[in-house]
Amino acid sequence: MSAFAFANPAILLGLLALPLIWWLLRLTPPRPTTEVFPPLRILAGVLKREETPAQSPWWLTLLRMLLAAALILAIANPVLNPRAGSLDSGGPLVLVVDNGWATSTDWERRIETAEALIADAETADIPVSIAFTADATHDAVPGNAVTAREKLAAARPRPLVPDRERAASAIGEALNGTTPGTLAYISDGIVTDADEAALGAFGALSPAELRLIEGEGEGAVALTSASNSAEAMSVTATRLPTPAPRSISVNALDIQGRPLASGTLQFAAGAAAATAEIEAPFELRNDFARLGIEGLATAGAAHLLDDGFKRRRVALLAGESGSDFQPLLQPLYYISRALQPYADLIEPTTADLSVSIPQILERNPSAIILADVGRLPAETYEPLQEWISRGGMLIRFAGPRLAAAPADDPLVPVILRRGERALGGALSWSEPQPLADFPDFGPFTGMPRATDITINRQVLAEPTPDLAERTWASLGDGTPLVTTREQEAGRIVLFHTSAEATWSNMPLSGNFVEMLRRLVQMARAGGATSTTSGTEAAAALPPYRLLDAEGILSTETGTAKPIAITAGQTPVASFDHPPGLYGSEDGFTAVNLLAAGTELSPFNPELAGQQVIRETLIGEEATSLRPLLFAIAFGLILLDSLVVLFMNGAFSRIPRRPGRATAAVVALAALWFAAPDSGLAQDARPGDDLLMQRLDTTHLAYVVTGEAEVDRLSEQGLAGLTEFLTYRTTLEPGEPVGLDIATDELSFYPIIYWPISANAPMPSAAAISRIDAYMRNGGTVLFDTRDQVSSLDSFGATTANGERLQVILANIDIPPLEPTPEDHVLARAFYLLKDFPGRYAGSPLWVEARQEAAETNSELSSSGDGVTPLLITANDFAGAWAIDPQGNSVLPTVPPDGMQREYAYRAGVNIMMYMLTGNYKSDQVHVPDLLERLGQ
Repeated sequence: MSAFAFANPAILLGLLALPLIWWLLRLTPPRPTTEVFPPLRILAGVLKREETPAQSPWWLTLLRMLLAAALILAIANPVLNPRAGSLDSGGPLVLVVDNGWATSTDWERRIETAEALIADAETADIPVSIAFTADATHDAVPGNAVTAREKLAAARPRPLVPDRERAASAIGEALNGTTPGTLAYISDGIVTDADEAALGAFGALSPAELRLIEGEGEGAVALTSASNSAEAMSVTATRLPTPAPRSISVNALDIQGRPLASGTLQFAAGAAAATAEIEAPFELRNDFARLGIEGLATAGAAHLLDDGFKRRRVALLAGESGSDFQPLLQPLYYISRALQPYADLIEPTTADLSVSIPQILERNPSAIILADVGRLPAETYEPLQEWISRGGMLIRFAGPRLAAAPADDPLVPVILRRGERALGGALSWSEPQPLADFPDFGPFTGMPRATDITINRQVLAEPTPDLAERTWASLGDGTPLVTTREQEAGRIVLFHTSAEATWSNMPLSGNFVEMLRRLVQMARAGGATSTTSGTEAAAALPPYRLLDAEGILSTETGTAKPIAITAGQTPVASFDHPPGLYGSEDGFTAVNLLAAGTELSPFNPELAGQQVIRETLIGEEATSLRPLLFAIAFGLILLDSLVVLFMNGAFSRIPRRPGRATAAVVALAALWFAAPDSGLAQDARPGDDLLMQRLDTTHLAYVVTGEAEVDRLSEQGLAGLTEFLTYRTTLEPGEPVGLDIATDELSFYPIIYWPISANAPMPSAAAISRIDAYMRNGGTVLFDTRDQVSSLDSFGATTANGERLQVILANIDIPPLEPTPEDHVLARAFYLLKDFPGRYAGSPLWVEARQEAAETNSELSSSGDGVTPLLITANDFAGAWAIDPQGNSVLPTVPPDGMQREYAYRAGVNIMMYMLTGNYKSDQVHVPDLLERLGQ
């Protein structure tokens, strides 16, 4: 192939006339002169010797010679690297054309190159075999040039990765042993997995000449993955490595194709991959429907997003708040850290579930997680069930509160047995159980079984015929660990163990993170009002919208087949499943061109095993210099015209204007505004003084029941206990405070005494919810039914006050209770006590059952700070503590006994010390043992 040639070489004979043109241009007529009246000026000109040039200057002649030469050369049409147009005539022309996703940017040039090769074959009377590597079927039988042009005209770029091995096999079958003369491969320049086999098949054809024709490859840029993190969306792209760095903009588009946000891909020199961050609010990122590279229209430059890409909004609720000083014991500690990278978490602003649950439902989360919540406020069940029915997902974790909850809870997927099952304890014959293999259905399909997880405690499900179908995970002994139930469009899921590491070590395992991630991914991204669902993970989805070669979604589905989506796997495009959206308008899954982590590499033709002639596309191979020469000629004409005008004095007649000096004056003015005094202190609001008093001094508080006599005795009783505390301990409480639990702030008081009276007005549901929230946040309520004598007279029957207490506690999520054990810290917080009498004796003081103590002999209760959230007695503490203004006891003890009143006061002191010190006192009882171990 020649590096330089002329399309019309005969025109070059015109260069022989350049000497004649030189001689003609040297003859220049004298320039005409202009004289101005008066006559003296004429006479002066007559006397002046006139000098005019006899010929044009040499440089002007040279300029005009160059102009003439440029015109002659432009007409001759010089061409750089002209195409030779030679084919080997020893066999048919085999034309292999890549028409994959990377060819749409320069498809016209590829067509022109193929047409030129077909024209050469037609001139040499050589048959043509043509095949396209991204087509599913091939007709590569050699034919004439007309048939080859028809096939070429019908060909289109495909949004697929080329299958060169299939094309090579079709060509081999079509030639049927015929040896090709020239095998011309118009490649996209990108390597594929089957290149070695394809090039081996091409080499086996033994062509006399193997040509590789490639473009520049600048359009070969593709998006491979996108991940939605907490703050931004991360997009990864790949290109063919080039020595120069490159900056590319990537846009995030909504379902209407409107750009919402953008980022920049910065490819370093020689790098094949780059990552861009698209920062946008969570709500805006959930509106992203696709990603696209700006200025590049290919299927690889488009990355489709579906419901699985969107971040879910997940609300977290717990049965108790725990202690900030012991975060590992908080029920939501491991859940929040497991989901934080994958979801946007909502935490309640208050522990009052009757307030926090409606607030959360207003934000329409995708999922709600309840950690050891046994009993919800009655008014919250209906809106929660409605939210689930509209597509919400409720995920629950077991715990002591759920184990003690009623069995008819509508928000659990299976019927639960009352209480929990301890594995590996002193009173259990069974050992802690590992996990069994996950079943072949459900979201955990394909996950390996975690051999390091052991379950020590669980809640059991009652056997039912459909229990196995509802079980997504089970223990080694076959008992369920994760169960589920569909409720219309929504779902309820229950983990039969706790969310923290007291019942199992599952929260410490990486499988816990993966299980939660898969469950949350099943939830609807838009919440309960969304119509998109991801629960049919294993169904075959029909093609809904498909990408064309330019990266545009189209309703034309062609021969695409339905695709089966496997949970936990990302589908990749193929001939049967081109890139696009599969499903329906109610819900779809995105299938993109390239798998995550793909990096583009240059095509290597050396695998064919023979010498390869490298060429470029015809648009770059032959470059005509005619436009450049015409441009030079036009420039020389303009320059010659300016010279002639100058020599004729055209510029000398332009009047000269004196320069005018311009002075710029800038005035700066500053306005000073006197800012009004803002004041550092704001006016105090009404009631602030009272709040400061409550914070500055510890006060004992009681519930104002509305019954005058009961409230008077409560105030006198707490006044007597306050005086006793001041006299016997270093604690000096302030005056007792009566509380309206519906309106007053409760968090200022470590304990609230609530005398139960059946004749008092029933508290509202909102007031009871505030008491529930107070106990969840670490407060304690002492319920006193004051009916020990009545219950003895009735031989254990429930009294009216006891029934009222049951009604109050029915809407409170209380933990399991037990009579105060002898080794409980409450019995040794200040005085050593065996029982807790009041005005009456004989009723036990009920406290929260110690879950850890039952297994590990620990004296801590199950709450974070070691303090029970509620105490229940019938001994009438306030009646024993009550004193009049003179300090005399108001009511006698039953039976009359001075020591019983003394022990009642001591019980009150122990309760207060227990409230104020928490597990500190519990730790002190171990000091003798610790000193003994240390040898002191």
